[in-house]
Formats: sequence, structure tokens, C-alpha cells
Amino acid sequence: MTEKILTIAVPCYNSQDYMRRALDTIVPAGERLEVLIVDDGSTDGTAAIAHEYEEKYPDIVRYLHKENGGHGDAVMHGVANATGIYFRVLDSDDWINTENLIRMMDRLCSEKNSGKVFDMVITNYVYEHVGEKPKEIGYAHALPVEVPFGWQDTKKFNFGQNILMHSITYRHDLITSCGLRLPKHTFYVDNLYAFYPLPFVKEILYFNFDLYHYFIGREDQSVNETVMFRRIEQQEQITFTMFGMHDLDKVESPKLRRYMTQYMAVMCAIVSALYVRHGDKASLEAKKAFWSKTKTRYQGAYKHLNTIWALRFIANTNWFTNTIVRIGYVVARKIYHFN
Repeated sequence: MTEKILTIAVPCYNSQDYMRRALDTIVPAGERLEVLIVDDGSTDGTAAIAHEYEEKYPDIVRYLHKENGGHGDAVMHGVANATGIYFRVLDSDDWINTENLIRMMDRLCSEKNSGKVFDMVITNYVYEHVGEKPKEIGYAHALPVEVPFGWQDTKKFNFGQNILMHSITYRHDLITSCGLRLPKHTFYVDNLYAFYPLPFVKEILYFNFDLYHYFIGREDQSVNETVMFRRIEQQEQITFTMFGMHDLDKVESPKLRRYMTQYMAVMCAIVSALYVRHGDKASLEAKKAFWSKTKTRYQGAYKHLNTIWALRFIANTNWFTNTIVRIGYVVARKIYHFN
């Protein structure tokens, strides 16, 4: 059997209407690729489509069925069953640039044959928002291109350009050994996936091309603004979980520590902006309570967050600050197309 250089897990929940597009962009990469279709308790035709691909591509595709546990649980099920040297996730309503996938795999195979395996591989991704021009998020301003590097070799990341699940291919052994756990039945766990393993990552490779196409447009999608506000307690929960994951004072690289602080700051800004956008008295009080809890219960994280002047401003609860936050959210959304 051909050694699997990469496993792509495709979590599916009632995905019959769009999963073919996702799968058709990755199976052409051939037998060096392992595709795990993780059926998270679907009740539609997802299983039938998965079996179809498994039969058509028996050396590439495996179908895994599990009880419904949510996106994070499906990802962890993929991790537990993967055999590839590297691991990444493709959500069933998104797709991959096939040509660049093969290009990345060719380079990783070549490096593996020379005895080199990276802890993390980073690629660009594209927001594919219905009715809008695609928006590529890249990292060439902050990362060395196609040469091995460590955190000490990075430059400052711009706000809104965090390294997300869409950007990341991990060494499989790293995510199985670092203790990553994603909670069941919880949204926005992709932030934990992209955050927790970082201090365990030592050697990185970055390709300055788009690999992942992130589709935004379904009304029930978790990044839909209305849905995000309805689930804002889960957004808070994930943010507080991030605060407790690492003692940033013990993160060896100052540049990684700065980046992780910035990532947490973006999460705080999202929670604050959602409360302000909703705008009623209860929401503004909830914003105040969020910051009070951050300051009193997560003092270690708050100490680092407080070094970011923009976040100190956002944390204020007066009329002027909330007005600027409301405007800033609209501007940031137009720039980065994140929902």
C-alpha cells in the first residue's frame, strides 16, 4: 500500500447537497492522499454518497460513521483514524485548489524522502462569499516563503489575518501527542484547533498560494452574523477556553507569545462587536460582564491582552467606544469578508 503523506478529514453532517464538490477537488491527488469522510450522524443521503466515493476510490477514501457529536468531535474522530504523516481538515461545504494540493504534497513527499517532516505547513485561503469578489488571506508579509523556519523568523501578523484551520496542515504525530481536545456539540472549536498546538510547533513551512476555499453564504452557517449572535455564549466559552489553555509567560518565543495574544485579542473583539451590534441594554451589559470576567478570572491572559491599546479601547463600555466598535466591525468585515 502506498504510504499516505497526507490525510484530509471531511466532517459531514447532512451534507448531501454540497459534499461532492469538496470531494471532487481532493481525490485527484491520488493514492498518496487519504480521505476520511467522517459522517457525524447524518440523516440524509450523506452516507450513500460517501459509500459511492469509497467504492470508486478504494485506495484513497474511507467512510467513518459516528454518533452526532458536533464538528470538533468529528475532527477528533478523523485525527484518531488518520494514517497520513500530515493531517488537515476540509469542511464539506468548502473546497480545495487541486493543483496546489498536489504541488504541496509533491514538496512534502520530497522533504520526507530527505528525512524532513515539518510540524506545521501553512497555506493561504480564500473567502468565497456569495455575491462578493473572492478575498484571499495570505501571510507573505509575515512568513518566509517555501523555506523551513521557526517562530523566531516570523514578522508581525496583521489583525484579521490569523492562522486559521483553513490555513493549517499539522504533522499528525504532533496533534496526537500534544493533548489537543475539542469539545462536543460546540461551535467555533476551529479556533482551539488553530491555537492550542502552537507552542508545540517548532519547524514550519509556508506556501504562498491559496489552497482552501472557504464558502460563506448559507443562512444556517455558524459564521452568519445572526447565527453568531444567537450562539454568542459558545463564542464566549471558546474564548475563555483559549485563555486557560496556556500560560503565555511560559511560551518560549516572544514572537509566538505576541501572536497568541493577538489571536485572543481578535476573539475578544468579535465577542465585544457582536454585543455592540445587537445594541440593546442587555447586550451592552453582557459585554461589560464579559470583560469583568476576563479581568478577574483570567488574570494571566488579561495581563497580555492589556498590552494591546486597541483592545483596551474596545473593552470600554461608553457610548463613543461602542459607536467606534460598531463602525469598525462593518469596516473589518468589508476588508476581510469573514462573514
